[in-house]
Amino acid sequence: MTSTRWKPARVRLLAALIAVCAPLAMTTPAAAAPGTPPSDPAVAEPGASGSTPPDARELGVEEQRLAKATPQEILRRSGFDAAVGEFTRALNGVREYGDAARLGERSGERLWRRAVDRAQGRGPAGGDLSRDDDRPLYWARLAMTKSLRAWAPSFDLPESRRSALIARLERSSRGQTSIGLPAGRHVRRIVVTGFDPFRLDADIRRSNPSGAAALALDGTTILTASGPARIETSVFPVRWADFAQGTVERTLLPHFRSGPRQVDLFTTVSQGRIGRFDVERFNGAWRGGSADNANLSRTESVPIPAGVPTVHPQPQWTLTGLPYGKIVAAGTGPFPVYDNTSVTEIPAGATEPVDRADGPTPGSAARAGGGGDYLSNEIAYRATLLRDALRLRVPGGHLHTPVLEFGPGNTDPATGVITDPDFVRNRLGITEQVREVLRVAAGTLG
Repeated sequence: MTSTRWKPARVRLLAALIAVCAPLAMTTPAAAAPGTPPSDPAVAEPGASGSTPPDARELGVEEQRLAKATPQEILRRSGFDAAVGEFTRALNGVREYGDAARLGERSGERLWRRAVDRAQGRGPAGGDLSRDDDRPLYWARLAMTKSLRAWAPSFDLPESRRSALIARLERSSRGQTSIGLPAGRHVRRIVVTGFDPFRLDADIRRSNPSGAAALALDGTTILTASGPARIETSVFPVRWADFAQGTVERTLLPHFRSGPRQVDLFTTVSQGRIGRFDVERFNGAWRGGSADNANLSRTESVPIPAGVPTVHPQPQWTLTGLPYGKIVAAGTGPFPVYDNTSVTEIPAGATEPVDRADGPTPGSAARAGGGGDYLSNEIAYRATLLRDALRLRVPGGHLHTPVLEFGPGNTDPATGVITDPDFVRNRLGITEQVREVLRVAAGTLG
């Protein structure tokens, strides 16, 4: 039997947990509900390829960017720097690995909830940065993983276990472990995913409207022609390795399986082209090689992780199940919405890629889906392939948002400021149009 007496280590852990949880609880009402990343693939900047991933004690490329002035300003002007400090102090009071694992997961969940609450107007803003901003969550998460890498606990901590702690915090702070779809026939169930900011070496000020939309929509209910619909969201990293390891399938699988809480509609969302939304008709089984947020490149067929349901042989193409015709015709907001059918393929019997405006031809090999050959296309391919493997008969696919742009006079990353009224207005407008697209799509459910 386990002793019920409090040991000194447990007392220290309790004090540390109170220190990290109390400020966050003040911003989270008890009644609170439980990202291509941007750019046309043709615009995506190439980066270093063939780099060696850092081990757990070295700072990753993303964490190294924290030293720059912009991330620190974003953390300070949102109040998320305090959350990072609280987590670090709590971590330094931990004396057992199991307690560290629990602290990491709970702190990640609270960070996600704090970002969602802030985006949805609950609790203090924590600073003068616009509430709809997705960047505080991104940079705070990296500051926390940086603390985990630097942590020197009083007990032995193999690097494999340190990596597991980082992975646990990553998943929980992205909303991947807290998707809570309701049961019953009275409400429709929608899952939406977004992405982190990316292409930060070109402009470290960047935000990702798909991530901002995920924060604004998580746990909300919309009224549709088919009745009320509950939306649950998560965000994903812009890293090839995480996708190869199954982060998409691991997150979506519980909600795609048959049962009383099975999803009724899903859409992956990312930033795409300037001035337009696109419903991507075709998704391709190909990685095109552009550098990710870790400055790593991959050019290969999309790898499917072991142990997840899939289709054999692996198909070169998957199809959207979203009602693109109705979405395009609905007039969901100020930006036009297109049914994008373009792809790049190597036709059967050929060796060179060609562009097709009207989708792939029989027997062709994928080189780019409608969403390109970056992680936007890949998340759409993985989600719809999992749908097909499970024979899930619900609408689902990928939505590209317009590129989020700064206002005139604030386009130079070397001299510009981190936010401006046009930037905020554009992000809010994109989020509202994503909501309206979901309303139209869910309204077609029988």
